[in-house]
Amino acid sequence: MTGSRQHVTVLLEEAVAALQVKPDGTYVDGTFGRGGHSRGILGALGNKGRLIALDRDRAAMDAAQHMNDRRFQFWQASFGAMNMVLADAGVASVDGVLLDLGMSSPQLDDPERGFSFRADGPLDMRMDVGRGESAREGMVLWCSWRLFGVLAVSRSFRVSLRVLR
Repeated sequence: MTGSRQHVTVLLEEAVAALQVKPDGTYVDGTFGRGGHSRGILGALGNKGRLIALDRDRAAMDAAQHMNDRRFQFWQASFGAMNMVLADAGVASVDGVLLDLGMSSPQLDDPERGFSFRADGPLDMRMDVGRGESAREGMVLWCSWRLFGVLAVSRSFRVSLRVLR
């Protein structure tokens, strides 16, 4: 993250209150981020409670390593894999799930992520920079195929194959 701005969790108290956390309950933070909501949930849980957090962002995984709480378990995974993660963790049911959908300020502030409005950086735009193609790679491929299609329609098929290569 660039600069010295500290991420502030939005609607922390409201989100935790809406979960109606039971002291001995099992909860999922499906979008861990930097851990603000998870810390709030842990603060409401009792000694027998459990929190499983998921996030596919490597920066979130780094932040989760600083969470020293036996009630907390982090998985680097998308919330779309929640059922599989819960099965692997031996959890049959949960008392609540929190999903804070959207972008976080650390993702927007870091020009290397490709989401920044304030600074130039690579056009990446992936939540997990280790998986899939970047936005730039996708655009190059899409533009190449689009150009190929235009040239092919105009009967410049040989030219279009040369351009695509």
